[in-house]
Amino acid sequence: MLPARLARAATTTRGLAGRGVSRVGVPLVTTFLAFLAGGLAILVTGNDPFATYKAIFDGSGLSWLFPWTGGDTREIAASSLQQTLIAAAPLALLGLAVAVAYRAGLFNIGGQGQYLASSSMAIWVGSSFHGMPALPHVVITVLAGVAIGALWAGIAGALHATSGANEVITTIMLNWVAIWIGSYLFGLGGPLQNTEDRSLPVSPEVAQSARLPVFWGDPELQGLHIGFFLAILGLVVYWVLIARSRAGYEIRAVGLNPEAARTAGISPGRVTVKAMLICGAFAGLAGAIDVLGWEYRISTTDITVSQIGFLGIAVALLGRGSAVGIGIAALLFGALTTGASQRNLDPEIFDPALGTNLTLIIQGIIVLVASADIVLGGAVRSLAARSFGRLRTLVARRREASA
Repeated sequence: MLPARLARAATTTRGLAGRGVSRVGVPLVTTFLAFLAGGLAILVTGNDPFATYKAIFDGSGLSWLFPWTGGDTREIAASSLQQTLIAAAPLALLGLAVAVAYRAGLFNIGGQGQYLASSSMAIWVGSSFHGMPALPHVVITVLAGVAIGALWAGIAGALHATSGANEVITTIMLNWVAIWIGSYLFGLGGPLQNTEDRSLPVSPEVAQSARLPVFWGDPELQGLHIGFFLAILGLVVYWVLIARSRAGYEIRAVGLNPEAARTAGISPGRVTVKAMLICGAFAGLAGAIDVLGWEYRISTTDITVSQIGFLGIAVALLGRGSAVGIGIAALLFGALTTGASQRNLDPEIFDPALGTNLTLIIQGIIVLVASADIVLGGAVRSLAARSFGRLRTLVARRREASA
């Protein structure tokens, strides 16, 4: 009887170890805690948290989704929602760039460098080849951005696979390489500086033929471009890759146990390089659609102050590695960015100059809580797995003794 009870206990322990934490409940709790902390900060400043969050919600344009929003309010909400979705699209792709690496047991902190490298390449290709028809020019420019992003991440993957170099260190270093290359290219006297005004450290503008078409809103006022659909496609590709492909199976196997994967005939080094190439491709697509969809040029200031790649880490953490979760998290962060901007936040309710700081507080709390949950969850799963191993050994010995 004892071996049977031990076997049932081992099975139960294994189920608990594999079940993990809810993919729905934890993000909701994380978001609630982050907004609660933000509300306390608002309260300390002498403002009403509920009125402030409502103003941010209205400024994000999400009220457009409700049928009772009409008249001029609906038109304003539509314009704001377009900005929210423009901001959410690259965030979703950068979240995928982190999620793929995490599935492989890696931490891609280099989304910022991959994004910047892609942006620089997209500027060069997009501002060249004047006279080329629009469709091939857009396609070539986007593919060039994707390729350089994949290459940038692939360097870190190759170093990890061949020499064991820590991908966190190498991707951080590559971030700085991308920053300083971009600063050189578009800086004063740089080879890609705008020739029309040599006193400004900015790039030339992307040619009209290379710009992504706008399908909703006024193109002159940064309407929503087709890069949004490319981001949706990226989420679908990620889901198919991880859940329905051999490559995704290999990535997950290496992430769970590299030695077991090697025993099964999977090369961890090859999978590491493949995973990082995929990460870079997602981040590269984010950089390309930002340049071709609404920025159209880059200044050296943009390069040095941009933090969008690191925000992608928060999106991946909150989304917990699922395609739907990452998409919703990207929409949340996009709405925060747009709704708390100086352009959209009602100054009579909350000072727009403080809106960015409020957004950073909420983002920081989300990263803190989500990462702590992942670390603690990993420790619990590891402990449960070790306990299961001991129980299994004990069961085997009891069976041998009974025989």
